[in-house]
Amino acid sequence: METLWKDLKYGLRMLARSPGFAAVAIVTLALGIGANTAIFSVVEGVVLAPLPYTEPDRLVVVRENSLTLKREMSVSYPDFLDWQRNAQSFQQMASVRWLDYNLTSPGTPEHLNGKQISSGFFSTLGVKLALGRDFSPQEDVHRGAPVVIISGRLWRSRFSGSSEALGKYITLDGSDYTIVGVLPFGFHLIGNDADVYTPLGQGDPLVVNDRTMHPGILCIARLKPGVTVAQARAEMGAVQNQLNQVYPAADRGLGTDVVPLKQEIVGDVSKTLVLLLGAVGLVLLIACANVANLLLARSVARAREFAIRSALGASRARIAGQLVAEGVLLSTAGGAVGLVIAKWGVSPALAAAAGSLPRSENIAVSIPVLLFTFGVSITVGILFGLAPALKSSNTDLQASLKEGGRGSTGGHHRAQHVLVVVQMALTLVLLTGASLLFRTIHNLWEVHPGFNTQQIITFKVGLSPSVTRTPSDTRIAYQQLTERIRHIPGVQAADLTVLVPLSQQANAGPFWVGSQENTYISEAPRANYYETGPDYLQTVEIPLLRGRFFSPKDSTKSAPVVVIDSVLARTYFADRDAVGQTITIAHWGAARIIGVVGHVRHWGLGDPDLYTQNQIYISFYQLHDEWVPLFQRDVTMIVRTPLDTATVMPAIKAAVYGADSGQPVYGVQTMQQIVWESMSSQRFPMILLGAFAVLALLLASVGIYGVISYSVTLRVHEIGIRMALGAEKRSIFRMVIGQGLRLALAGLAIGAGAAVMLTRLLVSFSRLLYGVGTTDPATYVSVSLMLNAVAVLACYIPARRAAKVDPMVALRNE
Repeated sequence: METLWKDLKYGLRMLARSPGFAAVAIVTLALGIGANTAIFSVVEGVVLAPLPYTEPDRLVVVRENSLTLKREMSVSYPDFLDWQRNAQSFQQMASVRWLDYNLTSPGTPEHLNGKQISSGFFSTLGVKLALGRDFSPQEDVHRGAPVVIISGRLWRSRFSGSSEALGKYITLDGSDYTIVGVLPFGFHLIGNDADVYTPLGQGDPLVVNDRTMHPGILCIARLKPGVTVAQARAEMGAVQNQLNQVYPAADRGLGTDVVPLKQEIVGDVSKTLVLLLGAVGLVLLIACANVANLLLARSVARAREFAIRSALGASRARIAGQLVAEGVLLSTAGGAVGLVIAKWGVSPALAAAAGSLPRSENIAVSIPVLLFTFGVSITVGILFGLAPALKSSNTDLQASLKEGGRGSTGGHHRAQHVLVVVQMALTLVLLTGASLLFRTIHNLWEVHPGFNTQQIITFKVGLSPSVTRTPSDTRIAYQQLTERIRHIPGVQAADLTVLVPLSQQANAGPFWVGSQENTYISEAPRANYYETGPDYLQTVEIPLLRGRFFSPKDSTKSAPVVVIDSVLARTYFADRDAVGQTITIAHWGAARIIGVVGHVRHWGLGDPDLYTQNQIYISFYQLHDEWVPLFQRDVTMIVRTPLDTATVMPAIKAAVYGADSGQPVYGVQTMQQIVWESMSSQRFPMILLGAFAVLALLLASVGIYGVISYSVTLRVHEIGIRMALGAEKRSIFRMVIGQGLRLALAGLAIGAGAAVMLTRLLVSFSRLLYGVGTTDPATYVSVSLMLNAVAVLACYIPARRAAKVDPMVALRNE
């Protein structure tokens, strides 16, 4: 320890004598370590940190899926109840369904995110309520006592955090609910945080009593001690097989899967984050190569010092230890500055990932992140400290002791050149990955989604219970609201829809061609259903290919009609005109096809084939009475206007509030915002990879500049002789530029091969690429040309300095 302490003190004195060198090295390392720390803090918070529940490793999600259609489905509530009764692998099992509410009292009306949960939901998670209790089994049934659990935020904002909130009422969608529990502040699960939780068993009987319905229910269970996920998966398969035999009409062809809750929450984001962590690791390698180059150059200048110390009895290990100590001092200082950069850089990273990063509330510069930064700092300090140490141990002692001896510089040149080549190769890999993702975003923007995304504003309205007492009242209320909005100056068209394209919403259900159900419902083909008004096509500008769309005459008093998209028409009516044919829709009955419209890329601009592509349009005003309250919650108003949101929304809100001030307007978005959010899985890695690539390019250009500049300094004598023998300044200039280009080209050749292999990860990680291949020639050529241009610019100043060498001065100095 005494020797180490002496080495550190001596290292501090040596670095203090070269403040410029120390500052450059520390800043370079700070950028590399800071970027790594920022991304690791995201990885730690999202992927590595345990879930904030009791024994989270025992929490799993039980999924239901269609073996026939090979797709996941949400859980049928009757199936969930049977699982709960029959499965023996679980200590507890609960379910949750997302369902929003409009609060009208106490206080100002407000739209709230909500969830319906089964009894014992929070005890299954292992969450202790701040006040009150979980729902009882007696409350979690149809016509049970209307009770609610509220969030800590709502408790504080509406009840000032008073314990007297228990037992009080809040009014949700016109009904009074008694508060029986309050959640702790900061409770998070999956998706948007909810402010109100109501019993799932009290849900609409159309949803909770029908085994064929899969209404967005998620099942969460706690494994019994000692039971593995594989064992639970096997048992659930047997349980579901039994249900398939008992209820073949609803469950035949259905299977189950059991996955850890954490895996369900994090999803494919973990792959993207690992990819980014690897990318930022390359940035750190480039930074380390830069500092190693600086230390190699500095070790040449200190060769005489090392030779004298060796002559006085210092061992090679002692000198190497000294150099490593200096490297550790630099990296530790760089790590400290890097922590500041990381703390500043996390916010932009989260902004880039807005809406696509789960568990973002956990991301912070925590103890594990500090330990990571400390470990990285020490490791890189040792690694790049060893480079000059190893080179210095191989120097010629006699040559180094001679005044002006240059016998030891060749090895350092080779090592520096290798490091520059490595920097260029790694930079090419990062630039290629960022360029491929940039081209993906560009290609997605060029995709026509099947409708006109320009000049569209979407929003939701929480209609007052006073105007929605009956299904007939609800239809009239929407007709009147739509008409008022259409008469606002600047509004070109307006209508309603239950499903907004590109919004990641799903409303899929089974259908049959013909006038009757000819297969089990679980084996029937699926389509996405759009319940809309008659002016929906005009509002979003979807082309009508054949027939007609809905009219005001299509109501509950007329025969049921539907409109289908071109994909469904091509698939099921390839040999005949679809218009006039009959199609049967589950829970609704047979309907006549009156039109065919263009296909809309509902699931994303890349239109992945993970889900059904068939699309069926139903008039909202033809829905059966029992379905109107169910779909009312999901109605979105669509407005086409050349005016911006800030200009037109006050008039729209006035039209809404004019009928009833207790009708909140919420969820305001432009269609362009929805399109942008639909690309979040590609946008997030593109922005960060682009940032890393720019940082790598900066570091690599500094590295090649430093090496060439240092080389010119060492070759002043040679350049003077060349010029004395008649070499022109242009040839000297070209010689220096050529030296830099040779290093750049070597790096590009190696980097191109590495990029081809590594960028394949962009395909396997979350389907990141669209419309461009991993070996796209245009990308590789453009990136290579840019790197070559940067290399030339980096060499330009040293080349000019070399060309201005005065041969007489150079030779006299030697």
